[in-house]
Amino acid sequence: MDITMIAWTAAARLGADGVYLGWGPFTVQLGNLIVILVMILLFAAALFLPFPGGRNRR
Repeated sequence: MDITMIAWTAAARLGADGVYLGWGPFTVQLGNLIVILVMILLFAAALFLPFPGGRNRR
């Protein structure tokens, strides 16, 4: 397949409607919700996981 055709196909898919989830007045796109949840998980991991070698220092 030609690289130009691949680029045009990818660009055409960007115009497609996304999947939206709603709960009361709150609406979010599924892709954005996944990114938000991963960011929250990384933040929680950074709070609770110790730094490497941090307990040996005084």
